[in-house]
This record gives sequence, C-alpha cells and structure tokens, in this order.
Amino acid sequence: MTLPLRTGLVVGKFWPPHRGHQLLLETAAAQVAELLVLVYANPDSETMPAPVRAQWLGELYRGDELAAGPHIGRTPLHIFALTAGADGVPPDVADDFTQREFVRQWLARQGLHIDVIFSSEAYGPGFAEQLGVAHVSVDAARERVPVSGTLVRGNPAQYARYLHPLVAAQLGAVPPAEVPRVVFLGAESSGKSTLCAALAEACGTVWVPEYGRTLHEQKNGNLDYEDLLYIARRHAELEDEAAAQAHGVLFCDTNAATTALYSYYYFHRCDPALRAMAAVCGQRYAHTFVCAPTVPFEQDGWRGPEALRSFQHGMILMQLDYFNIPYTLVEGTVEERVTQVQNVVGAWPAPARR
Repeated sequence: MTLPLRTGLVVGKFWPPHRGHQLLLETAAAQVAELLVLVYANPDSETMPAPVRAQWLGELYRGDELAAGPHIGRTPLHIFALTAGADGVPPDVADDFTQREFVRQWLARQGLHIDVIFSSEAYGPGFAEQLGVAHVSVDAARERVPVSGTLVRGNPAQYARYLHPLVAAQLGAVPPAEVPRVVFLGAESSGKSTLCAALAEACGTVWVPEYGRTLHEQKNGNLDYEDLLYIARRHAELEDEAAAQAHGVLFCDTNAATTALYSYYYFHRCDPALRAMAAVCGQRYAHTFVCAPTVPFEQDGWRGPEALRSFQHGMILMQLDYFNIPYTLVEGTVEERVTQVQNVVGAWPAPARR
C-alpha cells in the first residue's frame, strides 16, 4: 500500500505513555508518510519531565537500526520534547485558543507543515479547525484502551496492564502475567538455553531465547551502548508474545537485570530506564533459577574466554542478593537440572500454574 504524502501531528502530555497513546500513534502512523509528536506539560513532572517521556516514546518505536531513528512500520516519528523555559509552553489551565495558537506558532518557527491532526480528546476537532487541517479521532470513548494518564499516575500498579513493560518499570510496576514466568540466569555457556529448551519440551510449553544473543549476532558482535536498553525492551516484548502460546508456565532465558550487568561490563554505565527494568525483575518472574557454570565450556565464537565464567556467575549472585530476589541454583546434567526445576515448579499451588 502506498502511503499518502502528508504529515500528521499528535500532541500530548504522554505522562506517562500508555497503551492508549500507542494506539493513537500507531493508528496515525498507518495513515501518513511521517508523524510529528509533541510532548509537553506545564507544570511538568519533576521525576519524568517531557524530555524523558519523549525518550521513552523513541525507545518504544526504535528498530534494530538505531541510526534510522524511531519508526512505526515504515513511518518515521519525529518526537519533540517542549518545555516552558525553552519553548514557552503555556500553562495547562490556559484557554483552548492559547493552547492551539502556541502549537501553530511553534510549528511555524520550526518551518513545519502538517496536514492532519490525530487525537483521542474532545479538543481535537476545534484544534484542527484553528490550524486549518483535517482531524482524525482515535478511540475518543476509550473503549479499546480504557485508561488515561491521570488514572495511571494515581495508581500505576492497578493500571500496569495498560503500560508497556519498559514504561511500567519506570513507575515501579509490573503488568500482570497471563502465566507464571520462570527465568534462568547464568554465566556464558552455563546451559541456560539448553535447559530452557529441554524444560519447554518436557512441560509442553514454550520458552523465550535470549534476545541479546540474537542482536549480538545480527550486529556481528558490534553492540552500541543504546543497544542494551533496546535488548531489554525487545526481550520483554518477546516474553509477552510468547505468553499467549504458553501452557502453565513460560521459561525465559535471561532478564533485564543481566542485560544491565552487561551494560556496565561493556560500557561502564547503564541507562536509567534499563536500571528500572532490572529493578522490577523480582516482581516480573515467579521464580529465578541460576545455572551453575559447571557444564563443559563451549566457545562458539561469540563468547568471552572461559576464565570469565566464574566472575560472571559471582556478579549474577551478587545482583540477586542486592535486589533481594530468591533463587534456586541448578547443577548437574541437563536431565538432573530439568528434574530440579520441575520439583520447584511442580510444588506450586495449581492456581499459580495457570
């Protein structure tokens, strides 16, 4: 399908970005050649100001090629974070004419032309009329995604189901899981993938491979700092997708906490959004297993030297203790490890396994 050669506009607080915002953006992107997104509020959040919220939006729609910028499908997103100091954002309580005129003048100063405004609010038609462009309403009744930023700010845990895992983590919340998720951690070549595959077969369910490994190979080992947050975000999405096919339990190879460790290992720093995702791992998974680095080391060309395994193992255990996350150490052959895991999972009450 050939997209119309026109530019769309979405304006909002995105405080915080939720699934309703994502529906709005994705619906808009499907109908335009490019989409402008303005993020602002006055007064703004002190803990998650507009530049931070704009960064989250950009990360949610980042593809494998970071240089290409945020995209939804083939549509590029141009995300702008506006502030009262730098851009003269009017107070939220200002009248409609003032709000609309601010956007019109800001666009003019930037030399930007739009053809259509997309909104989920009652102000949308009048806003579009004052700017002399078309308007498209998206789920204004909030029937498809019954949530608002106000509701989320009031009770993040209650409305976490309407948040992407990356955003939910920034609020210290975890979206409810359809099935219990069991995560396996361990040093390189400690048997995590082999064990996950064996357990999935034995339990008649599915498992989620380590996405960091996938991207590492795709980029021929040349990961950038920004890739680490992307890995955690994409891995969380793959878990959510796999949960729909899981039966009773979902086995996951690695989590955001280990990705954060690798961020420090390779780049000596870690994005705050990735740190937040690491901090909620204790809530995201029903149980954590750590694979002892006692299986024969296999150098497949992508791993570090075998001497690192003991250090990596110790760092993982230290991190689990730091976050107060209980874990079970599994050792022995694959068959023995499968039995050890099944003994733990099989002891859960029946409702926990649904």
